[in-house]
Amino acid sequence: MSTLPQRESRAPATCPGSASTQDLDSNYGDGLERECSRKPDRKVSEFCGAGDPTAMLSSGSSYLSSRGGVIKWFWDSAEEGYRTYHADEYDEDKNPSGIINLGTSENKLCFDLLSSRLSQSDMLRVEPSLLQYPDWRGHRFLREEVARFLSFYCKSPTPLKPENVVVLNGCASLFSALATVLCEVGEAFLIPAPYYGAITQHVYLYGNVRLVCVYLDSEVTGLDTRPFQLTVERLEMALQRANSEGVKVKGLILINPHNPLGDIYSPGELRNYLEFAKRHELHVMVDEVYMLSVFEKSAAYCSVLSLEGLPDPQRTHVMWATSKDFGMSGLRFGTLYTENRDVATAVASLCRYHGLSGLVQYQMAQLLRDRDWINQVYLPENHARLKAAHTYVAGELQALGIPFLSRGAGFFIWVDLRKPEPLPPSQFLPEATFKEEMLLWRRFLDNKVLLSCGKTFECKEPGWFRLVFSDKAHRLCLGMRRVRQVLGGKSQVAEEPHSCQAQEPRSQQQVSWSSLGDSRAWQPLPTRAIWGCEDRRRMGHLSGGYPM
Repeated sequence: MSTLPQRESRAPATCPGSASTQDLDSNYGDGLERECSRKPDRKVSEFCGAGDPTAMLSSGSSYLSSRGGVIKWFWDSAEEGYRTYHADEYDEDKNPSGIINLGTSENKLCFDLLSSRLSQSDMLRVEPSLLQYPDWRGHRFLREEVARFLSFYCKSPTPLKPENVVVLNGCASLFSALATVLCEVGEAFLIPAPYYGAITQHVYLYGNVRLVCVYLDSEVTGLDTRPFQLTVERLEMALQRANSEGVKVKGLILINPHNPLGDIYSPGELRNYLEFAKRHELHVMVDEVYMLSVFEKSAAYCSVLSLEGLPDPQRTHVMWATSKDFGMSGLRFGTLYTENRDVATAVASLCRYHGLSGLVQYQMAQLLRDRDWINQVYLPENHARLKAAHTYVAGELQALGIPFLSRGAGFFIWVDLRKPEPLPPSQFLPEATFKEEMLLWRRFLDNKVLLSCGKTFECKEPGWFRLVFSDKAHRLCLGMRRVRQVLGGKSQVAEEPHSCQAQEPRSQQQVSWSSLGDSRAWQPLPTRAIWGCEDRRRMGHLSGGYPM
């Protein structure tokens, strides 16, 4: 259940999914796409809660403390793919043969809407209080707007209270602050795996807190089960194993909607997980950063704040940010809602290091209170564009006979590139190993498309990849063309055309995935299905995705 490497003669260069170097909410992207560049021949500890990484990892520098050496290791050990991408980043005019990034989970579909709204006159205000030291919890006017916003969109049974709100610069800082104030050094959180791997760094670097993986698998055992399904039984088993290893577990981390699975927990499932945590006196950190990015109407989303009578409200802590739902990963706004005043005060004390400027707080308050724009303009258009982009990529994967898992939430599809037993191996994974997964990741990068491999997310089954679809049509179309070239056994040649072969007029390309046009206007490029329909039917994936 490891996420941190054991010491060897030099700093490890393996691919532990949880050791990613930057959060999606950071200015540097999510860092996950570069994890797979690590060499696969390094060993990973059997259990992430055991041992002291400061004693396991060599800093390689006489100028750094042991802590500094670990911090530097997280950066150095996951740098190659990201560095390669930024040295050769795709630009339609200046570098059309550059790398297309389908690995970083950012919403790039609605800049036109956001730019228009953020440029309006009501967003521009300067007054003395905005330029002075604020209440470290956040300005009162912003916390009031956050409470009203979450009350409405989380459908809370009673109005949420501003005094339970803390604002700071993104969910990465929130994970770090909560881990630091809730846990002693060396204690741990349970987390279902696969999971967004950068959380390992967030909880460890300041707080020295570990993660205990609750490993899930893709096997469907009955009509009422689904791939990678989290159950209370699995939680109990992981907790028992942690206890037997002498690791003190202080909490549970839930991501809903889930990254990378796109899974949405039902109200009953959420309550079961919370009841489990209450029985064992565990804190629950719930990351709901994708809550407004559910684009399928049939995918019913339930916030934990909507539940009547939380089992243990003093140990339930909910986080949200604008990075995903509003496509503002560079603006750096996140919020915590907790009824535990001690926790809120302790986190607020750390906000002196993770706070927002007064000007940004004012802009966020203006944005969150504009319910008409959010409900009538932004959310309908954003959902329509996400759905259109998702439809296009899903169609491409179906044409290739590739199974995938997608629940209609988030910006990504969880793609299964393992060797399907009834079908010929060839271009995917000849063997079910993480070494082969890394080699496939490398082939994608060599063919100028960046994806995130499953090991990055601590997936225990080699061959899964996260593919991000929330990008402009011309980039997404070209990126999928390069994916097909890799999976079809073809190498990229010289220079790509400026746009995909759909040959839309340039003015139409700028419209992108607008709801003004039918998503069917963006047809997949001509391609030959690698596996026939009969083969896919034998696999039980008639739609190209797993059954719900």
